Amino acid sequence: MGDRHLLMFFCGDVMMGRGVDQILPNAGDPQLMEPFMRDARAYVDLAEKVSGPIQAPVAFEWPWGDVLPLLDGLAPHLRVMNLETTITRSATFDPNKSVHYRMSPGNVAALAAARPDVCVLANNHVLDFGQAGLVETLDVLDRAGLATVGAGLDLDSATRPSVLTTRAGGRVAVLSFGARSSGIPPDWRAGPGRPGVVTGDLRGSAAAALIDRIASVKRAGMVVVVSVHWGGNWGYDVPAEQTDFARRMIDAGADVVHGHSSHHPRPVGVYRGRMILYGCGDLINDYEGISGHEEYRDELRLLYLARIEASTGALVRLWMLPMRSRRMRLERAAGADIAWLASKLDEVSADHGAGVAISTVRAPGGPMPALVLV
Repeated sequence: MGDRHLLMFFCGDVMMGRGVDQILPNAGDPQLMEPFMRDARAYVDLAEKVSGPIQAPVAFEWPWGDVLPLLDGLAPHLRVMNLETTITRSATFDPNKSVHYRMSPGNVAALAAARPDVCVLANNHVLDFGQAGLVETLDVLDRAGLATVGAGLDLDSATRPSVLTTRAGGRVAVLSFGARSSGIPPDWRAGPGRPGVVTGDLRGSAAAALIDRIASVKRAGMVVVVSVHWGGNWGYDVPAEQTDFARRMIDAGADVVHGHSSHHPRPVGVYRGRMILYGCGDLINDYEGISGHEEYRDELRLLYLARIEASTGALVRLWMLPMRSRRMRLERAAGADIAWLASKLDEVSADHGAGVAISTVRAPGGPMPALVLV
């Protein structure tokens, strides 16, 4: 590929709490405070009923399944993921939330197995266990050597971009923003001396401040990624405020808009030669066996691999590798599933300057089916 291009890996929500935590070697307290679930092990039972036994404890690498050898073989220069899980032993459930995600600090090796370069934290679950839970999460990630962006011990640390130099010598800055439309409570906002996340409305002052941060970090030859948690869980329609926000970020100097929050993949867009992922969907979670919204096929997941021109930030090629979640483990998707994803994404992306077709990518063991932009 050469130094002219950066290969960047993006994914949606990585939720290793609750049921996933319970099958890992160092499971935490299974207590829940949900209206219909009081024990996280019940989510394991649901998955086993539809997919078969899970021989817990599984290895730390288990949730990633076929993903890890793929990433090792494809060797992206940068790996960015939205971490939608607190990593804490706290039992202080946010009383204003009905769903709380908690992973034991003893299982952080399961996250580290994927070697993320940046964990995005500006989302609607990272303070499920209050400020103390966030502080412990930040500490655990720091001790594990995992960089974060979008949340911090105060406003300065929460808004600070993560600036990295890749092994190819490219410079990448990642900024994170959590929109109120994703369900982030207003009082989770970081402030002077107050732990929290970067949050606000997509057309408000917080978005304007993000534009200022892009201008302050942007340098010649630097690729800027804005990772944004926005919108609801289901559906393919993209609100005008999301399109306007993404384009404002690109006009301000961003090269990639990495959107997440939805439980399934949403449209892909291209604007001024830059990539907009309106919703990467979930990657890892414990939703297997939960009924409802079957038409969105949320068991199907995507790995996004973008080849970016290092000097300009322009999109050269995007591959989307289809996966399927089964027994809380990711495996390569089958042909019919790949065809369904390609058709659906091609349909819903048409209004955003993109078409989607089936191609292949050179992967460990030989060519692998992939979705590409056309």
